[in-house]
Amino acid sequence: MPDLTIIGAGPTGLYAAFYAGLRAMSVRIVDSLSEIGGQLTALYPKKYIYDVAGYPKVLAEELVKSLYEQCAQYNPEILTDTKIENLAHEGDLVKLTTSDGRVLYSKTVIIAAGVGAFTPRKLENPELQAWEGKGLYYFVKDPAMFYDKKLLVVGGGDSAMDWAMALGNKSTMTLIHRRDKFVAHEDSVNKVKAMGVPIKTFWELKTIIGENGVIRKAVIFNNKTKEEETLEVDAVLCNLGFLTNLGSIKDWVEIENGGVKVNHAMETSMKGVYAAGDIAWHAAKLKLIATGFGEAATAVCSAYVQVTPGASFFPGHSSTTMEKKEKEGKHQPA
Repeated sequence: MPDLTIIGAGPTGLYAAFYAGLRAMSVRIVDSLSEIGGQLTALYPKKYIYDVAGYPKVLAEELVKSLYEQCAQYNPEILTDTKIENLAHEGDLVKLTTSDGRVLYSKTVIIAAGVGAFTPRKLENPELQAWEGKGLYYFVKDPAMFYDKKLLVVGGGDSAMDWAMALGNKSTMTLIHRRDKFVAHEDSVNKVKAMGVPIKTFWELKTIIGENGVIRKAVIFNNKTKEEETLEVDAVLCNLGFLTNLGSIKDWVEIENGGVKVNHAMETSMKGVYAAGDIAWHAAKLKLIATGFGEAATAVCSAYVQVTPGASFFPGHSSTTMEKKEKEGKHQPA
């Protein structure tokens, strides 16, 4: 039975596994998806991430690879295709029940399930929906398929700007957004503008024109003036955000503002159960990969103290810990 079970194998969960290994905790990771990496793997493995410390930019799939290599040195048990349906106390232990009826036990748990279950927010127009996968896309797994194409990007959030930055110099692109206020980071918007990508605010997608399953044109309209314009396009990339669902998680612990409420120790309303990353909620919350790493370290140290009474919350410096580990390894009998 592990000291710690981590629900979620995204970046926060993988870093939590590493940090728990650093504190000599036995670890199990479970994830409902078939591969580790969470959204980074499932939705945009080829997208660059710009706000991870130490990386001017890093491909999502490369970040996942590095995080896995970092935690793998401690040999965590990893269970993919495993959905946790229920969480409850059984004596001093936490009992986890999977969707297929298996029962797992753990001394402590960290919920690092990102935003929960996620699906792209889709266009409501049935005529547009018919083009999904035939030139209309809600996320991009292989940017190369859009090189040298005429693209229409729809949206004003971070994903829209990220793809505009990634493809703007490798395609002919127009970006439309239904408002003049952008949810995306201001720096990203400025970079897209500096690239010369045409940005049309107050414009929306009306219809798509094509033949034999191939998109030829997109009709857009100005929601203020009702003016219409027809653009020649090869593909339409819609970045309208995601619909998220905490699922059964909301039945386990207290929820606030759509997230799992935690205290200063990242502990939830259930003793011995912690949360970190996008799914965790506290007053100073920032939903970033970078802050998820810090929350993971705090949650792990809290869990460590829980299973090791009298132990120090402060883990010491990693350089000292790793040097000690290497010296002990050199002195092991052959």
